[in-house]
Amino acid sequence: MAVTRIALCLEYDGSAFEGWQTQPHRRTVQDTLEAALTRLAGHPVQTVSAGRTDSGVHAMAQIVHFDTEAPRPLTAWVRGTNTWLPKSVAVRWAVEVPADFHARFSAQARSYRYVLLNQPTRPAIFSGRVGWFHAPLDGEKMVAAAQALVGEHDFSAFRSAECQARSPIRCLERSQVRQMGNYVVFDFKANGFLHHMVRNLVGALLFVGKAHVPPSWVAEVLAGRDRSRAAPTFAPDGLYLYGVDYAPDWSLPDGGRIIALPPIPGIGD
Repeated sequence: MAVTRIALCLEYDGSAFEGWQTQPHRRTVQDTLEAALTRLAGHPVQTVSAGRTDSGVHAMAQIVHFDTEAPRPLTAWVRGTNTWLPKSVAVRWAVEVPADFHARFSAQARSYRYVLLNQPTRPAIFSGRVGWFHAPLDGEKMVAAAQALVGEHDFSAFRSAECQARSPIRCLERSQVRQMGNYVVFDFKANGFLHHMVRNLVGALLFVGKAHVPPSWVAEVLAGRDRSRAAPTFAPDGLYLYGVDYAPDWSLPDGGRIIALPPIPGIGD
């Protein structure tokens, strides 16, 4: 039978999972998705994602591809798969793509947003869906510090010790900080991200925001390429993968991007 390559857009609440990538205990998003796809396809299905999100990290637009010999309409790959998925995971769309499409290697950029609640008391309703910091933050200083990260740099100071990337060089197209009521929103867009990179960037900007260091400290840490000089890795709770950019030739809906962002009160796009 002919093999067809299918691309999916996946949304998930990462709170209940130990990250994207498959693990022996099977408590990951990849394991959960592959189990549902296997039931629908009637044969073992292996998936490839645009990015390996950490434990506790969410996605509004994780792009995945897989190969199948099962003749199913695209609606079945959406509704049928969702039937076998838990409520915390949902397929948003499915399209047939050429055999040389690759969810990871065909991607041109990824976009992440970190939503931080900045108030004295911790969140309850949005626990696990937003980050939290109790002390007042200086937004202007964080905005200034974030600009030093834009461009192509060696991000060794912001990668985890477990990072398996061959090169620490990444091109950060967007590094933006906005204060919106009791929330601080961090937006990052790059051609790729290192392990824990976004959470480490947020941690560094918070060091500036709580006036422990001046804005210029972020540029110094970046240039120093020494992880031990940077801030601790911040919590994963408020981090969302919300878009993956692909060339128009692949004909993915909205190029892989999602316009709607996490529904946090008082926050718009």
